[in-house]
Amino acid sequence: MNLPGCPTFTDIRSSIATHARNAHTAEDMLNISRFMCHDTKIADKFYAINLNPRQALEHRRLFKAALEGPELSPVKEEPKLKHARRKAAKPRKRAREEESQADSSRSQSSEDSASSEGEDVEAESHPRGHCICIWRSPLHPLHSCGLAQQPMLRGRLPVTHMSSAIAPVKPSSTTGPKEVELILVKEQNGVQFTTSTLVSPTGQTHPSGRERETWGKKIDFLLSVIGFAVDLANVWRFPYLCYKNGGGAFLVPYLFFMVIAGMPLFYMELALGQYNREGAAGVWKICPIFKGVGFTVILISLYVGFYYNVIIAWALFYLFSSFYGELPWINCNNTWNSPNCSDLNGTLLNETHKATPALEYFERGVLHLQDSSGIDDLGLPCWQLTSCLAVVLVILYFSLWKGVKTSGKVVWITATMPYIVLTVLLLRGVTLPGAIDGIKAYLSVDFLRLCDAQVWIEAATQICFSLGVGFGVLIAFSSYNKFSNNCYRDAIITSSINSLTSFFSGFVIFSFLGYMSQKHNVALDKVATDGPGLVFIIYPEAIATLPGSSVWAVIFFFMLLTLGIDSAMGGMESVITGLIDEFKFLHKHRELFTLFIVVSTFLISLICVTNGGIYVFTLLDHFAAGTSILFGVLIESIGIAWFYGVDRFSDDIQEMIGQRPGLYWRLCWKFVSPCFLLFMVVISFATFNPPKYGDYYFPTWANVVGWCLSISSMIMVPLYVIYKFCSLPGSFCDKLAYAITPETEHHLVERGEVRQFTLHHWLVV
Repeated sequence: MNLPGCPTFTDIRSSIATHARNAHTAEDMLNISRFMCHDTKIADKFYAINLNPRQALEHRRLFKAALEGPELSPVKEEPKLKHARRKAAKPRKRAREEESQADSSRSQSSEDSASSEGEDVEAESHPRGHCICIWRSPLHPLHSCGLAQQPMLRGRLPVTHMSSAIAPVKPSSTTGPKEVELILVKEQNGVQFTTSTLVSPTGQTHPSGRERETWGKKIDFLLSVIGFAVDLANVWRFPYLCYKNGGGAFLVPYLFFMVIAGMPLFYMELALGQYNREGAAGVWKICPIFKGVGFTVILISLYVGFYYNVIIAWALFYLFSSFYGELPWINCNNTWNSPNCSDLNGTLLNETHKATPALEYFERGVLHLQDSSGIDDLGLPCWQLTSCLAVVLVILYFSLWKGVKTSGKVVWITATMPYIVLTVLLLRGVTLPGAIDGIKAYLSVDFLRLCDAQVWIEAATQICFSLGVGFGVLIAFSSYNKFSNNCYRDAIITSSINSLTSFFSGFVIFSFLGYMSQKHNVALDKVATDGPGLVFIIYPEAIATLPGSSVWAVIFFFMLLTLGIDSAMGGMESVITGLIDEFKFLHKHRELFTLFIVVSTFLISLICVTNGGIYVFTLLDHFAAGTSILFGVLIESIGIAWFYGVDRFSDDIQEMIGQRPGLYWRLCWKFVSPCFLLFMVVISFATFNPPKYGDYYFPTWANVVGWCLSISSMIMVPLYVIYKFCSLPGSFCDKLAYAITPETEHHLVERGEVRQFTLHHWLVV
């Protein structure tokens, strides 16, 4: 019910709609008027307002017009306001003495009453005898103006009297959620006026009220996301897929799936983490029954860390080896070489001499593969690789132990250095003989390949894995953003940079592959490959033939090191943030918990640096983040678009950035992306091939272990559903209602108001 003297909601809306110059101004002023009038029915939701001085003056004028009537008041009212304040601040001495004691007692009464309601209210006697009552509350979208504000408003005069003394809203120079400070000054002669100030919080606070760490600078977040998304696969997988599947024609299905699935999913995860300000598990307070998918992506990130850090250790090992006077993979005169090794230069490698020095250095000099007969004969960890792995994890620990404040500085090097190195390598590569032929082969267009379904499947698969959706990293990173950060712009920028980087790296790779093809006088497809073999065998061999090869090797492997470090940082941050946000007691012990995760990862990763570690590595790479990651993103998209509601999710985004996602994005979230992901899950099962390394095929028990690893993360979804239903009280319908309703709306379930039980919820877009 409106308080006495306040205009009705309809009157305010009509007046503001008449005088406001645009929709945003009208909305802001409507929210201010709701708040100032303390209408407990319509003040259940209002938005953080960020005003500049000109907007503040305009809003003050519109607010005054809304309260006083349809006629606009003059814009320049400062002299009148100043006079009113001066008159109120200088009451007659006798009246001040008579009312002083009564005002003090009323102030104390207001303070006690407001404190009992849990609000922050201060009351004191003004030096000149009038009472000042201050009420502060965060302008959070779920905050409601309730009875706690009533004590401050007792004895309030009609708004028509008060409006002449309304002070303009003070502008705020920062973005994000604000607190509003209302000061009600009551004089002995009954004159009241209110000033309101938008106060920036001391820190970016969590929806629960707890302060949350934020990125030091916006660029720290962007570099972290780019550094995570742009990883080793951008260098060793995309260029090869592009070459194998029709060259430039491959860009057609790639860009198609990027637009309908990649970018929408990328945008969805950034917005989800930024709004809820929690890790991958904690964000599912919006639909508790789906929290299991949060644990799924945390487990997947953990599993990937067990073998991904080993790749970085290989790069570090190669980097140290590059400082030798002569690169160790140039010739066959080393202790690890076999009689099958051939260092013939410029001639065709025949069937008798298959092994190049670079191949034997990787498999026999680095991996010690000759000392293992298979996955059932692993042997002991190699001390050289173990040392490199330890160095990598020490770097990761000191990059993450203080949170985003430290990791945000590390990415200034790890995320930017690859672009510098790729540019340098491209400038060198295009000067090599045969480089232009390699680039032409990379860009050659064969549209007939688009008739092959496998080309489309590989393009869709590349999109799913190249953007890093489904690992919980984007959710974790965006949860440290300011609430009003423009996550839509960030999603477009970072996903575009990721794809452009993949395309750009193809020029670097194929300029050297063209050079190798001409040097060995073989067809390009004989030297073109993907995976670790490209960056640890083919590329080092090409670098070894250049003048100043050691320098080029140092540059190249330093690039691989930086590419891997920031991606590994993202995966580990997803695990750390997801767990400490779910188990609150870990917040006070982040350094120790980070150390625990790092040490655990190191100990488990040791199995991948044994003599047969490459077999374990291949098994993990095949099963840890294949079908399971597609399944996790599918459940995630269904939970957000269908159970939480794409309309409600769009409202959340509008609340953060001031604009609602367009129809295209909403259709992709609700229909296109889930169908695309369901298709990918089915395809991944239908086209499953058992893993192998070279000519080695894994035994049946190894494949069973791999599937158990994959299922162990996916099974978290149904397990948590069972747990949630068992832990909730009431009938099945009550359990279901509580399980699919956001935690902040459980009071609505008690009244029988469940959005998901209405047809409108499922049909609206």
